[in-house]
Amino acid sequence: MRSAVDCVFCKIRDGLLPATKLYEDDRVMAILDIHPLNEGHTLVIPKAHAPTLLDADPEDLAAAARAAQTVARALWRALQPQGLNLLQANGPAAFQSVPHLHLHLIPRWEGDGKGFDWKLVPLDPARLREVGDRIRAHME
Repeated sequence: MRSAVDCVFCKIRDGLLPATKLYEDDRVMAILDIHPLNEGHTLVIPKAHAPTLLDADPEDLAAAARAAQTVARALWRALQPQGLNLLQANGPAAFQSVPHLHLHLIPRWEGDGKGFDWKLVPLDPARLREVGDRIRAHME
């Protein structure tokens, strides 16, 4: 299994650092975040090291999605939040703090003060089509 020497998630996977594991199978693990946004904030992490979504094996992504759903259902039953965020970041500009692909499951309650909103700014329809055309031209 690929590893990065200084990757905290690889060290957790290898038992070199402690973690509160909620779920584990041959491809992924889910652990409680030690700096949670809210109680129950969980990280679903593929075991194979891949810095971002762009680098990950598609089978690891599928396994992470399945595990995220399993854990989300348990979080929902156990903590009874009013909502749940599923977040994933790629690169420093997107606020990815650990360069190992991971999904955040964050239980949410109204008035929790954590926020997660941005102003909606419509894009000009012509520009929207242009951006769509550029992206479709690069599909594999």
